[in-house]
Amino acid sequence: MTNRSKKLTTRRLSGTLSLSAAILIAGCGGSNSPAVIGGNLLVSRTVYAGTGATVTVGQVLPGGGTAVADGSFPNVFKNEVPDPSFGVSSPIFLDQRTTNGTLVNTIPVDPSMLTTSFASKSELALNLSTDGAYVTFMGYKAAINQLDVSNSNTAAAFDSTNPVGSTFPRAVAQFNLNNGTLTATAVNAYSGNNGRAAVLANGNYYMVGNAGNGNGDGNSLSALSDNTGVQMISASNPGNGNTSVIGMVQGTFGSATGYQRGFSLAQLPDPANPGKNYAADKTGKDDNFRGLTTFNNTLYVTKGSGSNGVNSVFQVGAAGALANGAAISANSAITILPGFNALSEKVAETKATLTATPHPFGLWFADANTLFVADEGDGVRLGVAGKVTSFAGLVEYKLVSGTWTKVATFQNGLLDQATYTAGMPWNIKTDGLRNISGRSNADGSVTIFATTSTVSDEATHDLGADPNQLVAITVGPASTSTNTAFSVLQTSVAGERLGGVVYKP
Repeated sequence: MTNRSKKLTTRRLSGTLSLSAAILIAGCGGSNSPAVIGGNLLVSRTVYAGTGATVTVGQVLPGGGTAVADGSFPNVFKNEVPDPSFGVSSPIFLDQRTTNGTLVNTIPVDPSMLTTSFASKSELALNLSTDGAYVTFMGYKAAINQLDVSNSNTAAAFDSTNPVGSTFPRAVAQFNLNNGTLTATAVNAYSGNNGRAAVLANGNYYMVGNAGNGNGDGNSLSALSDNTGVQMISASNPGNGNTSVIGMVQGTFGSATGYQRGFSLAQLPDPANPGKNYAADKTGKDDNFRGLTTFNNTLYVTKGSGSNGVNSVFQVGAAGALANGAAISANSAITILPGFNALSEKVAETKATLTATPHPFGLWFADANTLFVADEGDGVRLGVAGKVTSFAGLVEYKLVSGTWTKVATFQNGLLDQATYTAGMPWNIKTDGLRNISGRSNADGSVTIFATTSTVSDEATHDLGADPNQLVAITVGPASTSTNTAFSVLQTSVAGERLGGVVYKP
């Protein structure tokens, strides 16, 4: 990570925080059985652990403003109104389930190793390592019930303009599917925001997330741009936790617009101005990635949130860049896959050109010519006019003559579900999908497992606090969007949120 800003100062991790730790999860790793049985699912979950005393009405919140609700769930998350950075760190659980949703066992993650943030919707994605032996996910080196951890600084990129002044390392967890060992490696990526996903490939962790929560100048924003997007660190030798950014330099360091590491909107032609490209975006925000996957030794990422850049599916580096044990070059191009959305989100959201765009999250390749993309929907609250559903759900693409072409969008059994409460004092409805995993079946079909996104009809709380679902759908050669439907495998209860899902072959 580059550090040339007066407002960003380098600090070392506190000596009380180890950079890497390992434990054997209780009840896992027996000599005769693996921690996770082949053919089962692993689902990440978090549970709100606060009490009324976690927050006191009237207290000054770390991200600004004073608390309007105490720490009692669910009203605690109404504190997002005075404090847009509001969140409460919470414990992580890994649930082993059969493919019909039956719970096999629950594996608690030691909160002294890492926690997540309730109610950050984009966290806890699970990804299978390229060798199939491990599952990785991201969290924080922070105790339970700490406030605003997901918008805190990291040590190597401390932003004095961030309203949240605390410093917490992010962390990559690596869970051994066979013996149950879990390690947690602290990293200094994603200062001011959250790490969303990680995958282990050839001894390196590749991560995606976002950075920045302040209002600094161009130097500050540029240093944060080097701290966001796709980041990499050695799994076996993480050093002081400083990661390397992956992505070709775009623009000029120190500029408040256009300095991106990887993809830049300014690379794309502007359809409203023939012969010209789009104007450059705010520095650091075009590579605000959410999901990632690897297939055929290639890394792919998605962007589906924020008002900058393009909501789309991207390839990181050259095809096959991970082949033969290689690492992806730091100066690799990050490019939109042919056929996927290339419309500027900022242009799409203006009143004059209001255009619906996708919100892609998780990815799963069935084969080299078939890609499934989870779309989480537009996040418009239940009952509010203007909601767009044309993209939300599971979208199947086929590679035709070098271009990815949409075949179908599967929504039956998902968006048409009745509203539910799951113990909450308001109504909740499924809005789309976040993280997905898949299985190829002997008859040529595939089964996709996914966690859902939600909306609700209460306007003052964080939507990420609402219970979501684990769902499945089987798609075959004859499947269409009208004859194929999702089934619900699990609905979480009040105070729970499901994160990611992975299928162990």
